[in-house]
Amino acid sequence: MESKDVVEVIPRVSLRPAVNLPSYVSGLFNYRGVVVPVIDLCFLIQNRPSGQNLSSRIIMVTSSDDNDKDHYIGLLSEGVTDTISRPLNAFHDTGLNSGSKPYLGGMTLDERGMVQILHLKVLLEQVNPIHDLIGLDQ
Repeated sequence: MESKDVVEVIPRVSLRPAVNLPSYVSGLFNYRGVVVPVIDLCFLIQNRPSGQNLSSRIIMVTSSDDNDKDHYIGLLSEGVTDTISRPLNAFHDTGLNSGSKPYLGGMTLDERGMVQILHLKVLLEQVNPIHDLIGLDQ
């Protein structure tokens, strides 16, 4: 995702279990006095929960509702250790159909391996009803 979309990257924290919510919702936590849902990117992308790794982080982003009100959402991800700067044309289509995961974009390589673009707006369009399901009004 683009760095302009990131509010803050924080260490993984203890989450309150999310009951009766989609499986990709890892839980809820208090972020600066606001109850925030956390979406597990590993679950969405690989159909498995994120591991308890030291490099796991919660990437804080905002999502706007139908009334243009911003809500925080946490994105739990493994291997978040650094940011990179690449022009968009450095990311190439893999030729694989992402089908049910349209939020996955092109890939590029760096010295540590493959890096894939996450289209945040598309992802949030799919998970945005979470605030309605939880009944949060921030």
